[in-house]
Formats: sequence, C-alpha cells, structure tokens
Amino acid sequence: MSAWAAFRIGYVARRNRVFASPQFQHWAARLPLIRWIARSRADAAFNLLAGFTYSQILRAYVEGELFDILKDGPLTPAVIAQRLGLSDNAALTLLRAGRPLMLSEEPAPGQWMLGEQGAVFASNPGVQAMVRHHRLLYTDLADPLALLRADRREATDLSRFWTYAGALHGASERGEQTAEYSQLMAASQHFVAGEVLASLSFKRAARLLDVGGGHGAFLSHIGTAWPHLQLGLFDLPEVARTGAAILGEALGADRVTAHPGNFFNDSIPQGYDMVSLIRILHDHDDGPAQALLTNIRKSLAPGARLLIAEPMARIPGAEPMGEAFFGLYLWAMGSGRPRSPAEIITMLRAAGFGSAQTVATAQPVNASIIIAQA
Repeated sequence: MSAWAAFRIGYVARRNRVFASPQFQHWAARLPLIRWIARSRADAAFNLLAGFTYSQILRAYVEGELFDILKDGPLTPAVIAQRLGLSDNAALTLLRAGRPLMLSEEPAPGQWMLGEQGAVFASNPGVQAMVRHHRLLYTDLADPLALLRADRREATDLSRFWTYAGALHGASERGEQTAEYSQLMAASQHFVAGEVLASLSFKRAARLLDVGGGHGAFLSHIGTAWPHLQLGLFDLPEVARTGAAILGEALGADRVTAHPGNFFNDSIPQGYDMVSLIRILHDHDDGPAQALLTNIRKSLAPGARLLIAEPMARIPGAEPMGEAFFGLYLWAMGSGRPRSPAEIITMLRAAGFGSAQTVATAQPVNASIIIAQA
C-alpha cells in the first residue's frame, strides 16, 4: 500500500469517527457555517432515504398520463381526479407530492398546472419511455441483497427485456425482444447524440460506421447534422436490415450501408475513417468488452478514429449516475458495468490504439465521450 493510500484511509477513518460523534453534531449545530454544512448533509441523507418515493411519484405522473392532463391547466383537483380515475383526495395528494419535485404547480389556490420539471417531462416522450421502462429495475431491486447474492446468469425482469441479455438466459422470441430494445434505444438516443453533436465536429470524417447501432437512431441525428457523411450500420441481421431501411428513407439510400453480423464473432467492416460505439461498451463484462475493442482496432486503418459515448463512472459532478445508478442497473441486467474514462483508456491501449483522450460534455449524466486513434 502506498503512503498516499495509507494517509487517505487514515483520514477517512478519523473523519467518520468525528462525524459520528454526538458531541460533534451538537457543537456543529451551533455554528452558522458548520450548521449549514450539517443541514446540507442531513438533507442529502433524507433524499437517500426518500429517493424511491420520489421515483414512484414520477412513475405515477407518467403512467397516469398526468403530464398530458396538466398541459390543459389550470385545472381543479376535481377535474384532474376524474380524468385520473382517482378520488379527489387521492388526486390532491399526488399533485401535492409532485409539487416539491417541480412536477406540478399551484399558481393560484385550487388551480394546478405543470411545474418546471413537469414541463420538461411533458415535452419529451423519450424521457417518459425510460421512466416506464424502469419499473423493471424497481422490481429487481425490491430485495437488493438477494439480487446481488444471486448468480448473474439468473434471469431478472430487466435481463429478459434486453435482447442480448435475454438470449443469454435462453429467452425465446428474440426478434420481438430485439424490436423492444431498439424502440427504447431510439426513444433515448437523442440525449447521447445531442452531447456528441455539441462536443465534436465530424468535418474531418467521411465515412462513419456505428457498431451495434440498432435501428439507426444515433446515425440519423449525426447524418442529419452532417450531410456529407456516408453511414454504415453494423448489427444483428434483422436489426441492421430494418435500421438501414429507416435511415435510407430519412437520409437517402445512397448514403447508407447495412452490415449484418455479430460484433464479437464477425470482422468489423473496413473502409471507415470513424467507428462509433454508442452506449455499447458498458453493457458488457470486461472480457467481451476488451475483445470488442480489439476486434474494432483490427478493422481500422492508421489514423482512423473510434468514438465511445456512454454514461461513465467517476465523472465529477455526475458520480451517482455512474456507479450508483448504472452499477445496479447493469448488475440487474446481468451483463456489464460502468467504467471510468481511465479504465476505458487502459482497455483501448491494450487493444492496440495509439492514443485516446476524453472530450468534455455539457451533460455527462447523458454521456461522456472518449476519442481513440488507431
């Protein structure tokens, strides 16, 4: 153990003893600055306790279509109750519960409208689709220790949903699962594409291949913004065919090439000066993820680039999203884990890439970016 690590361990142990001391807590409550810090810590602790309730309030707004109802506001609780199929008191309880979360607002007594966050949710069907999807995660996390003790190969509600994880557990009707997977990816993909477009220029690129690109949601955004790009879509045969047809209709068939295949077992198509992995790497355990990067590196000519965009761990300002949310989400899914940029760069070097660097994004909760060059 290094001297710095020993110092850090000692510091954390001493800090925890101080914070746990009733005498320190009593003393801290009397000093203005320390009292503010202590209250902030207490608020954060309560939010940890109440977080599930908050998420279920949001779920009720989405599944009850309350955002759509409140678009017609201002409305009285009685009118809202009738449209929700709830009693007046139940509807009022839900409206009040959403008020501190800024989902709903009462600008005048008895008159309810969308709150600031509610307006954002109401205008974004993709976000609402993700909220509905997370009911599967909530079910799997009903007993978190049981989930963590179970063999990751055991099927969960979440793993049954995702195409590749479901296939690992012997799920049937793979085509149907693939369609569901692609629909959810398309609903949420614009977040990642937005971060990429705001952070990167594709002026130097001529041909872009999206590996595991689903039905082409990411390529659609990039191809629309950069009309000079030739686009390639590499995915399972039934997915690649559908995705290429959708892209061809939207952007022109002469710009799009479908490449059916399995990115673990088949060679990655060559001739592209940029390859993208969009929310793919963190879905796979270390061995398969390393094999995928190595497979991609073999296909790239010197100077070609690999774009990786996905939520990552240990990102300043977005730490809970990485190891807390995606750590448990991917565990429940049965495959993958969130990785820090440093971990991914180490894997890229092991795969044979000559250089790799991070690219700052405005909203790392949506995606962080790494660019590697062959």
